[in-house]
Amino acid sequence: MQTRRLGALTTTAIGFGTLGLTGGYGAVGRDESVAAIRHALDSGMRLVDTADFYGGGRVESVVAAAVAGRDDVTIATRGGALFTPEGRPAGVDGSPEHLRRACDASLRRLGVPRIGLYYLARVDPRVPVEDSVGALAELVAEGKIAHIGLSEATAQELARAVAVHPVAALASEYSLFERGVEAEVLPAARALGVGLVACSPLGRGLLTGRIIASDSLGEGDFRRNHPRFSAAHLGDNLALVAGAQEIATRRNVSLVRLALAWLLAQGPDIVAIPSSRTAMHAEMNAAAADVELTEEDLRQLSEAMPPGAASGDRRPRR
Repeated sequence: MQTRRLGALTTTAIGFGTLGLTGGYGAVGRDESVAAIRHALDSGMRLVDTADFYGGGRVESVVAAAVAGRDDVTIATRGGALFTPEGRPAGVDGSPEHLRRACDASLRRLGVPRIGLYYLARVDPRVPVEDSVGALAELVAEGKIAHIGLSEATAQELARAVAVHPVAALASEYSLFERGVEAEVLPAARALGVGLVACSPLGRGLLTGRIIASDSLGEGDFRRNHPRFSAAHLGDNLALVAGAQEIATRRNVSLVRLALAWLLAQGPDIVAIPSSRTAMHAEMNAAAADVELTEEDLRQLSEAMPPGAASGDRRPRR
C-alpha cells in the first residue's frame, strides 16, 4: 500500500480504526476483533488507531494481542477524554498529571515500550493547550511516545500546540459527508506541516450503502442517538448517498472504495482510518488505496455531495 507523511511520521494511506470494536456499532467478539486487525495488516495497513477510553481500555488490549510480535506497525492512541464505564462522555482532562497517568496505562495495556502516535483526545478548556502539549513533549523526551497528535482541535489551538512541539497529525472527522475541516482546519494544518487523519471517513456507515432506514440499526447501536440517522434527517442523507452510489456503479467500484478514494485524492497529507469489525470489511477498505479517480469523477462526487449538504449535526446527542 502507498505510504504518506503525517508530519515526520510515515505510515500507510489507510489505517485500521478501532471504534467499531467498542460494540457501539453492534456486538463484536474479541477473537473476531483480533482477526480483523490482523487481516488489515496482512492487507497492507500499518497504522492501527485506537483510544484509551474505547471499551474502558479493552480495545487497547485487543490491539496488543493483534500486533504482538510485529515491529512494523504504528499504534496510535488517545488520552485526555473521560468516559463512564458505560461509554458515556464524562468530560476531558488535559492536565499534565492526567496525561502522564493515561499514557503509562496505555503503554501497559498495549504492551509496547513506546507509542507511535499519541493524541491529546480533546483540548481541555480549563488547561492551556500549551501545558497539555508540553506534557506530551516530556513524554517524547522520555521515549514513551514517538509523535504527538491532536484530535478535533481548532486551527488556533493547533497553531498554539505547534509552537510548543512539532505535531505530526490532527485527527478530525472528514468524509464526503462531513467536509467542515476544509474551511479553516485543513488549510491551517497544511501551513503548519501537520497531516490530517480522517476519522469516520465513511460517514459513520452512511457511505457503506448498508444503512437503509433508522430501524435497520441494531439495539445498542450508538447511531440510534445520532441526529444524522434519525427519522428527521436520514431520508435526506440517504438521497445524497444514492447520488454517490450512481457514480460508484458507473465506475464499477463499491461505494466504500469510492468514498475512501475520494478522501485520499484530497491531498497526500491525508490518511483515512475507517473502522472495521470483520476481516472482510478490513480487506475492502484496504483495496480503496488502489482506486484512482479522474478529475471528472471528483467533480461529479462534489456535485452529488457538496460541502454542507449533510442533514443533521455531526455530533451525537448527549
